[in-house]
Amino acid sequence: MARLKGITWGHSRGYTSVVATAQRFGELHPGVDIQWEKRSLQAFADGDLNALAQQYDLLVIDHPWAGFVAEKALLLPLQDYLPAAYLADQAANSVGGSHESYDFNGFQSALAIDAATPVAVYRPDHLAAGRLALPATWDQLLALAQAGQVIYAGIPINMLMDFFMLCATRGGAWFNGETITDRETGIEALEALRELAGHCPKAVFDADPIQIHEMLSQDDRWSYCPFAYGYSNYSRPGYARYLLKATDVVSYHGNALKTVLGGTGLAISAHSQHRDIALDYLRYTASAEIQKTLFFDNGGQPGHRAAWTDAEVNRRSLDFFADTLATLDRSAKRPRYNGFLSFQDHAGQGVRDFVMQGGSSKATFDALNQRYQTSLRETE
Repeated sequence: MARLKGITWGHSRGYTSVVATAQRFGELHPGVDIQWEKRSLQAFADGDLNALAQQYDLLVIDHPWAGFVAEKALLLPLQDYLPAAYLADQAANSVGGSHESYDFNGFQSALAIDAATPVAVYRPDHLAAGRLALPATWDQLLALAQAGQVIYAGIPINMLMDFFMLCATRGGAWFNGETITDRETGIEALEALRELAGHCPKAVFDADPIQIHEMLSQDDRWSYCPFAYGYSNYSRPGYARYLLKATDVVSYHGNALKTVLGGTGLAISAHSQHRDIALDYLRYTASAEIQKTLFFDNGGQPGHRAAWTDAEVNRRSLDFFADTLATLDRSAKRPRYNGFLSFQDHAGQGVRDFVMQGGSSKATFDALNQRYQTSLRETE
């Protein structure tokens, strides 16, 4: 019996989806047993990938790890193990930049089995009852927040992604080796986030995207979230008390927001003693057919474009995928150089502190930019 271990994150979207594909793969391949373990969303963001790669054959990872794993050779370079035609098909069917995001200088560290970016989410029952008018612009969002209807994820990592989002939408410099963005743009983004937060409950500063979806789908006090990493589970009957509807985000200075790409990729440890089996399972799980059937059926949020455009997948999720595909396609990618994760791990606290407590937006931006410049010289 060949036994493989995998590590993923502990939400239905990240766990039951791969458990189901592993179960079926084992049925199709007698003598193979793939067991998945899970960790929290925070542990997923903060985990030691070096240690995990020594313990597990299969790893679900976030794409900012791409530069680190390429330099350290912790994961299999998939371009050396998978057929070029298969990888080309994955690239052609990427949702936004999902597939490319796991490629760092030609090292393909993972396949995008899951695609996500912050999208807007609302209560369709509140819309039908006339309690909610969907905002289309940042100013309309502020007005809705003033009416007490808005919540969003305000923990440090998500506050940082919101800051990146506003900077990316405005254009100009973008992590160009000297600055995160133009100083004026960065300062404006910080001020805009602080203004929005001033109209929202303080509880948002302790909430991650999963908790925001839970709050919105279980509690009648709020109606709308302007940007949180999407979870199609909450748009499927039976998953939560109230269904949530996902849609595109508002415009900012006349341009639709460019939210910051998330999602997850499936990777294989370079230490695995079962590479051939792991590669077969990887191809199976990332295939179009499995992505739009078994993977989705069991709570997954597919990374393959065929699933996002599939009529049955959309029928069963209030058109979650069709209505947010444009948001994914224009999303911004974070840098993936080796030191970026150190920057990401620490920079969000400064953004959150300013948004919560005020102070100098200029000093906050300068500190962020200094931390970015330091991260360019860091190695893990």
